[in-house]
Amino acid sequence: MKEELKRLLKSTGAVKTGEFVLSSGKKSNLYIDCRKITLHPQGAKLIAKIILEKIKGLKVDAIGGLTLGADPITSSVVALSNIPGFIVRKKEKEHGTKQKIEGIIEPGFNVVVVEDVATSGASALQAIEAVEAYGAKVVKVISVVDREEGAAEALKNYDFAPIFKKSELL
Repeated sequence: MKEELKRLLKSTGAVKTGEFVLSSGKKSNLYIDCRKITLHPQGAKLIAKIILEKIKGLKVDAIGGLTLGADPITSSVVALSNIPGFIVRKKEKEHGTKQKIEGIIEPGFNVVVVEDVATSGASALQAIEAVEAYGAKVVKVISVVDREEGAAEALKNYDFAPIFKKSELL
């Protein structure tokens, strides 16, 4: 599955070279546009299957992460499993229930946090902070790609398990 996903990453143009500014503000000569595979029918299924394999044996009550990168990943896992999903907003909603987290999550839940590309780990940490403040426990953090630029160190207190490291895609 992982090799098939790697081929898909490359064939869809998700891995690009050039000059880019990342969401972390860092400059890079490599850009990984995971939406090209998280929103691809075969890519979404492969990612969900790999994630389900990575969490086999864990007690997981919900899966989710920071919008927008985590949204299609969460939806794919929800569609292929019996695990409910949640989405963490970047900022609290200013109307209605004023929730920061949407979907299915309860205090005491064991959750998996997902994201597409981990660079500094900031997006995952933002999602982790929200779910922990809500009273849930993060049992695993999974990204499709770890850019190997600090995320593993930032997430060292969690079970961080990327599907790919940048070095595997070069």
